[in-house]
Amino acid sequence: MEMAIVLGFAIAVFIFFLFKLLTPSKSKKNLLPEPWRIPIIGHMHHLIGTIPHRGVTELARKYGPLMHLQLGEVSTIVVSSPRWAKEILTTYDITFADRPETLTGEIVAYHNTDIVLAPYGEYWRQLRKLCTLELLNTKKVKSFQSLREEECWSVVNEIKASGSGKPINLSKCISTLIARIISRAAFGKGIKDESAFRELVRETVKLTGGFDVADIFPSKKFLHHLTGKRAKLTKIHNELDNVIENIISDHTVSRLSSSQESLLDVLLRHKDDTEFPLTSDNVKAVIFDMFGAGTDTSSTIIEWAMSELIRSPRAMNKLKAKLREAGKGKERIEEEDIQDLMYLKNVVKETMRLHPPIPLLMPRECRDPCVINGYHIASKTKLLVNVFAINRDPEYWKDPESFIPERFDNSPINIMGSEYEYLPFGGGRRKCPGATMGLANVELPLANLLYYFNWKLPNDVSHDELDMTELFGAAVQRKTELVLVPMFQDIVDRSG
Repeated sequence: MEMAIVLGFAIAVFIFFLFKLLTPSKSKKNLLPEPWRIPIIGHMHHLIGTIPHRGVTELARKYGPLMHLQLGEVSTIVVSSPRWAKEILTTYDITFADRPETLTGEIVAYHNTDIVLAPYGEYWRQLRKLCTLELLNTKKVKSFQSLREEECWSVVNEIKASGSGKPINLSKCISTLIARIISRAAFGKGIKDESAFRELVRETVKLTGGFDVADIFPSKKFLHHLTGKRAKLTKIHNELDNVIENIISDHTVSRLSSSQESLLDVLLRHKDDTEFPLTSDNVKAVIFDMFGAGTDTSSTIIEWAMSELIRSPRAMNKLKAKLREAGKGKERIEEEDIQDLMYLKNVVKETMRLHPPIPLLMPRECRDPCVINGYHIASKTKLLVNVFAINRDPEYWKDPESFIPERFDNSPINIMGSEYEYLPFGGGRRKCPGATMGLANVELPLANLLYYFNWKLPNDVSHDELDMTELFGAAVQRKTELVLVPMFQDIVDRSG
């Protein structure tokens, strides 16, 4: 993959060098701090070979929390501190409310008609409102409690059936669980192509994010073909489209009251609506969003939480003890048993601090020229909010690189810090609308995994030897799948 990126840059440099020599240089007046750059690729040479969010963070330490990067053709500002995140996501929120056009959005997201990538405007507002009311608000999330409990219990029994002391691929187990929950919540039932859907989403995630040739030279369409990215995305799109078509064709429209409709029922109903009509592609784009964004981020958080707990036996044992105390020996735990369990919530918060689902928030784009702190920002400038750096800012977090769930004791922080020092779901009008759903889909599965089982690494590997290498994409996953050994724990109170 890295060789392909280097080759792509080399091709771009070779083709455009003469053209760029004839292009007048831009004035440096009132420009943000930036590293030294070279022709054609700008600052990309600083990031080749790095994991993007870590590479950008290292540059921010040298050039400041508000800096400029020229990534090929794309002028980009990078925000890496709570102070500037708060300033831009409040004062300049609507100025940066747009999304830059991407090859992934064009091909996979049905010409940018999903919630995540749609340009700011009436269509995006209506679509976000629709999905929030029909799937993502607190009342709707609560209504899915029973299906979350059923699916978690099913996975507990599957793990037990695999045999105590035998290694299991927990990454696949978690991914399957979250996919089942999302499918039933959004579509009213599980889907037969769920495994294929998950794999296609995962492939899309790997190709999204980062700084490849197609993203940094958006106007050079032939490079999109030359590097093979357009062909890869087109293949994924065609396969995704078939899966989504099957979901729609297999769906029986609910004849129940509107309160019992699934999101898919509502979307299909809006195809005939005169006030806010949706095309078939619009419906497909939202289905892709709900399944893709919902499954990948939640399963990734659970994986990282289990990884951090394996590396921290103290925190692991503390959480297990509190869960089993809260469960009081019940055979099946329910959400009511854990709703006030603050240490579980703290573990999830600390995991999202260290491993935010999207460490570089989905890019925004400047809609109109503006001046920030005296610096002139041109329209179409790309904005990257570096949540990875913000969540580890030493001015706000003591010992920021360490996993310490207790740091959230007596803290009011939930999904956003008051000073924007904690942004796992982003901020402003383009923040993730699925935070409530996401947290519910993380807390109960994690509680089930730790209530019923003790866990260790295979082959008596020491807890501090667990590989924590990241794989960058739209959501940062583990590079290697998490394989652990479950040891059954008899917690059922049989005294009665």
